[in-house]
Amino acid sequence: MTHYRQLAREERYLISAYLKANWSLRAIAQELGRSASTISREVSRNATTHDGAYRPCKADRYARARRRRSRRGPKFKPEQYALVRRYLRKKWSPKQIVGTLRPQGLLDMSHESIYRYLLRDKQAGGGLWKHLRLKMKLRRKRYGKHDWRGILRGKKHITVRPPEVELRQEVGHWEGDTVVGKDLRHSILTLVERATGLTVIRKLEARNTKETNKALRAVLKKYGARMKTITFDNGTEFHDYEEIEKEFGVACYFATPYHSWERGTNENTNGLIRQYLPKGSCMKNVTQAKCDWIARELNTRPRERYGFKTPEAMYGRP
Repeated sequence: MTHYRQLAREERYLISAYLKANWSLRAIAQELGRSASTISREVSRNATTHDGAYRPCKADRYARARRRRSRRGPKFKPEQYALVRRYLRKKWSPKQIVGTLRPQGLLDMSHESIYRYLLRDKQAGGGLWKHLRLKMKLRRKRYGKHDWRGILRGKKHITVRPPEVELRQEVGHWEGDTVVGKDLRHSILTLVERATGLTVIRKLEARNTKETNKALRAVLKKYGARMKTITFDNGTEFHDYEEIEKEFGVACYFATPYHSWERGTNENTNGLIRQYLPKGSCMKNVTQAKCDWIARELNTRPRERYGFKTPEAMYGRP
């Protein structure tokens, strides 16, 4: 059995000398007692990029560097991967994991490394990738039809909101929507504060004005002192908004029908909630305790746009 023997430094200098003398690669291989493929691979692998010349000193440095890299063990320790898996299962994104743990000295990999790890895990039949947020399907645009959804006299349109709402420079401006379950009855009310991302979720036994106002009252009793405005979706479940305005002094506004981007913060939050309550699932057995748990998970998850601080830390105590 023939064992491969790597080229020595002296052989590289001889290769360089023979090349300058216009020897063929096959002739050089025969002179050194090597195979022609070994000499060809050595020259092509170590030729300099700017002029294509073979320089033995650089070729030897390149070869040593390749040897060192090939002898390295795994770049990251098992403890780091265990930490990554732990936070992935908590629905944190790779950027959130890195942005929080690397400054603490607990992790030295990049979010790209985590994505590569997830890809390898998926290819091996693992399910870690399922904890990532999936891309939401685009809604079908409606053309040529008059939209009667959410028609209610006296509603204040989103365009008349105070300018400070858009700027996100003060706490107190919220967005609200409902997320409906498979049976189209049981659903949840979602509210998110625009400046901090703080999320509140309330279970609805029915998607109607009575249940919605009952849930809104519960939220306003806790957060009302710092709630100045709420911008709602155009669902009819919000049609008794005037009761809320009179009782708590909060101003209610409404987005344009089918313009979900006007409430981007709420739409994005609903996408995060779908990690815990997937689309198509029934919410009949979803309890308020579970809603509170999901909200707590989201509110203690670091966000890149806040410098990896959590919404809870950004908002402070209600």
